[in-house]
Amino acid sequence: MSVSTRLVRNHPDQLLVGLVSVSDRASSGTYEDQGIPALQSWLTEALTEAPQFQSRLIPDEPALISETLIDLVDNAGCDLVLTTGGTGPARRDCTPEATLAVATREMPGFGEQMRQISLRFVPTAILSRQVAVIRETTGHAALIINLPGQPKAIKETLEGLKDAEGKVLAAGIFAAVPYCIDLIGGPYVDTHDYIVRAFRPKSAVRVK
Repeated sequence: MSVSTRLVRNHPDQLLVGLVSVSDRASSGTYEDQGIPALQSWLTEALTEAPQFQSRLIPDEPALISETLIDLVDNAGCDLVLTTGGTGPARRDCTPEATLAVATREMPGFGEQMRQISLRFVPTAILSRQVAVIRETTGHAALIINLPGQPKAIKETLEGLKDAEGKVLAAGIFAAVPYCIDLIGGPYVDTHDYIVRAFRPKSAVRVK
């Protein structure tokens, strides 16, 4: 695996995002990956400042997943790394273990909320093992979140669920991501409220 060069922000508030799709079949060319395009599209639409991406499509190999996460955080300097795929109970599903292996702190609330959202649709959501962690190095930290593999489920867990009038029925996990990025020393990230409202305590909201 080649080592990434350091990303440079085009704007002080630009979010640097690593996207990792974990799939034996997609990485071998058996089928076209849908996870990374879905994530890029959603983030580009949801954030008020266009993010900068580094993407990786890799097989379900624990050591390679961990190496990729380390590279995106330590070398590329990503503030947020989102993975998709490899979080079920099958023997080849190893993304959570590989993620925990590079963590300095766990953030269990993200996984708990993702499962709560998915349980509104399918009882098999309890089989999902997504985790979220912080990886810290000298002078830098990043949030790493495992997401589901399907584009529809990715959108639901990030954005949350709303009724026909737009009232939030279940908060998406991305509502908490900007403030988490604040707390670990990253850029000030804001979102379009009509997609997902970034929540911060009043004392942490930047006056426009």
